[in-house]
Amino acid sequence: MTDARPIGVFDSGLGGLTVLAELVRALPGESFIYLGDTARVPYGARSDRTIQRYSREAADWLLARDIKLFVIACNTATAYAGDMLQRELSVPVIGVIEPGVQALLSRSRNRRVGVIGTRATIRSDVYARRIRERDADIQVFSKACPLFVPLVEEGWIDKKITRLVVQEYLSELAREDVDTVVLGCTHYPLIKKTILSEFPELSLVDSSEETARAVAARIQSEGLAADGEAGAVRIYLTDLTRQMSDLESFLSGLSIESLEEVELHAG
Repeated sequence: MTDARPIGVFDSGLGGLTVLAELVRALPGESFIYLGDTARVPYGARSDRTIQRYSREAADWLLARDIKLFVIACNTATAYAGDMLQRELSVPVIGVIEPGVQALLSRSRNRRVGVIGTRATIRSDVYARRIRERDADIQVFSKACPLFVPLVEEGWIDKKITRLVVQEYLSELAREDVDTVVLGCTHYPLIKKTILSEFPELSLVDSSEETARAVAARIQSEGLAADGEAGAVRIYLTDLTRQMSDLESFLSGLSIESLEEVELHAG
């Protein structure tokens, strides 16, 4: 039994394209529809209720395109709307937080772990809470790294300024003897090599990779796999013009069938 319906991937902007790239690598026979709400990014500046409304509008748009599984490729949307969408949607829902938490716990040797993300994700405390639910004695050190996103979107992946910002943000975690850090923002995998060049002793958990593994496992367990032929990748953004200069970094290695602008409406 096969299921040729596409997998829906949603992000508040472009960062989720790192998740999409890992999904395509892990599941080359699947088709994907990516929806980035670039007209309203960043979600981190919004209220909890607004983030939930925006996320539901995105989910409704993707469900109307007959997706078989919904991936929330956004830490902020997962933190504030993930549980709601898992309850309400008619298809399986996988966010980026749970796979990252599981990998973090399995890799840490000294049980001193770090979480880095946007201010909104760190403020939600969702990573720390879910880590402690599984291991009450583990020590969690969270650090907001708001400058990472604009540096990535500027394309300054390995510039001197980026290395200095990495040192400034992560030296605190290094002083706390943290051995494993989860990249709690989908932009951050693009500077993974830069982080490791400054802090080679750290083990980094890439939520994009872990989410792709979780989706692949769910596809198999639910009997949702396609027939193995090369799938199509379609990308839809709610604002194309303002974001075109940022796309190159994120689309590297992806073969895109179409790139279109769409408008979301309240359901």
